[in-house]
Amino acid sequence: MKSKINGNSVLSQVVDALCAPQSYQGVYHEPSFGSPMPSVDALAETVERLRSILFPGYFKEPFITPRNMAYFVGSKLEKVRRELSRQIARGFCFSCTETICSSECEDRADALADAFLLTLPKVRHLLATDVQAAYVGDPAAKSPGETIFCYPSIRAVTNQRLAHELYLLGVPLIPRIITEMAHSETGIDIHPGAQIGEGFFIDHGTGVVIGETCIIGANVRLYQGVTLGAKSFPKDEQGHLVKGIPRHPIVEDDVIIYSGATVLGRITIGRGAVIGGNMWVVEDVPPGARIFRKEPH
Repeated sequence: MKSKINGNSVLSQVVDALCAPQSYQGVYHEPSFGSPMPSVDALAETVERLRSILFPGYFKEPFITPRNMAYFVGSKLEKVRRELSRQIARGFCFSCTETICSSECEDRADALADAFLLTLPKVRHLLATDVQAAYVGDPAAKSPGETIFCYPSIRAVTNQRLAHELYLLGVPLIPRIITEMAHSETGIDIHPGAQIGEGFFIDHGTGVVIGETCIIGANVRLYQGVTLGAKSFPKDEQGHLVKGIPRHPIVEDDVIIYSGATVLGRITIGRGAVIGGNMWVVEDVPPGARIFRKEPH
């Protein structure tokens, strides 16, 4: 009996401490009107549906044929549209400061979900080039299908290309959740704002970081541990970080950056350049240049 009393005392003490306003200040979010937050689980399910649409015949559905594909795709898309619209609306709620809830948000979410669906043919085209780049670029790949099933690069880039379209449409929060899903699974961190050309491949992948304002051309290959990041973070007169300005590298077509290289700032890596492993690059690199670390004598 004494132990139970002591236990209740501990619980009360911890509850009081955790519910004190100064304790949760900075980590608490009070939804407006009690609105539900975006669901990571529902978004994960939606992304998996999109993955099975973009790569038909993979991912537990080997029965798809050209004859029944329209039925399969239509059925999946209807579910994607309905759930994505719901999650976009919840994304609006997350940052809403209005005191009266408006039905216009649901209409906007429906319109954005429709606009997103219209981008899927373009996304599939880009992913097809990514798959081919992975197959051609890695001697260990036995078939393009192996890269779809197994390669973290294809998984991370699929999430990013989907999230990028939502980012371009101005959807709040949801794109970042989608890319962070892939980051958690693969170790590849690509911001949804990054612009990535066709035929993109990340060999091995773990530890790659690509910032929001990166512009990556066609047929670019990165290796594990590469960072395309920002060099500095300017502040305004009030001392707040200035956001949204170009601050990450531009990587032109046909560039290869080997493992562990760090490329920082709004610099340009010229077309066809090769950056060796573990290099630290903060200045423009001309087209066709070869930048390697000198061996110690």
